[in-house]
Amino acid sequence: MAGPLMLTAPLRTGTALTRFGLGGAQLGNLGRVTTDAQARAAVEEAWARGVRLFDTAPHYGLGYSERRLGALLAEHPRDEFVLSTKAGRALVPQEHAPGELDDGGFAVPAAHRREWDFSRDGIMRSVEESMTRLDVDRLDIVYLHDPDDHWEQASTEGVGALIELREQGVVQSVGVGMNQSAMPARFVHETDIDVVMLAGRFTLLEQPALDDLLPAALERGVGIVNAGVYNSGLLARPRVAADATYDYLPAPPELIERANAIAAVCEEFGTDLPTAAMQFSLRHPAVASIVIGCRDRTQTASNLDRLEAEVDAALWDALIERRLVPEGVFGD
Repeated sequence: MAGPLMLTAPLRTGTALTRFGLGGAQLGNLGRVTTDAQARAAVEEAWARGVRLFDTAPHYGLGYSERRLGALLAEHPRDEFVLSTKAGRALVPQEHAPGELDDGGFAVPAAHRREWDFSRDGIMRSVEESMTRLDVDRLDIVYLHDPDDHWEQASTEGVGALIELREQGVVQSVGVGMNQSAMPARFVHETDIDVVMLAGRFTLLEQPALDDLLPAALERGVGIVNAGVYNSGLLARPRVAADATYDYLPAPPELIERANAIAAVCEEFGTDLPTAAMQFSLRHPAVASIVIGCRDRTQTASNLDRLEAEVDAALWDALIERRLVPEGVFGD
């Protein structure tokens, strides 16, 4: 019998997303080196268990994630998976000292620098370069990557360029990927995008997207791909340590207290915090899929196990009753 991974949620353009997608930041050596063996095992485990959505970006390892993921996916028929990448951070070659590493958080040589560019020409060039690194002749989804400070250009030239590519059949679906919900809601209302990758703003811990993006997405038929579902790792363990971080900074004590209160309720209902966080993030009707970065087979398997675990439906009612999540959180 097919498990939840085999369920697909098609975008309005017909792009069919498995409920879980493998994120490619770790394949670009985020934080530390991911070996070739680890990267291959992460992708192989995902594929074996039905995952057919794979996400990357030029930003991830200065193109290394795209090259690595493209090579691994080349072993599978192109029509059997959905591939997404991002545009808006141009990779510009630069001189660098021997052994000098990228200053953007990836353990790769500093052979390029990133420059914001949401112009039509910049987006066209970025998409072409991504397809070359990925070794494909089309892309299923392209997101504008973190255009927070570039609304004017991104919402006109940037989206316009992606729509041109959509009309040409080079890209099937277009959207934006951001760590906030307010500006993506503007994109949904004011531009012709198909999908939003939302990072960290609809999770078991916090749900600001309920006030703007999620209602807009339902109204306009735009799909949400939910990322950052563990809130920077705060929800990734059964209990939250006092020195946990949130958005790359020390987590406020009240946030840790709240997360542990949620964890206690999860334990009452026979599950743990990360499993509940995983499944919660898919329960709103606007959410088509979730994407989580995985470095190796163990991480991929543990995340998929959480997705497929049985969770007592009464847990969600209990969290609402105890005011740990708001009423109407599931779009009802």
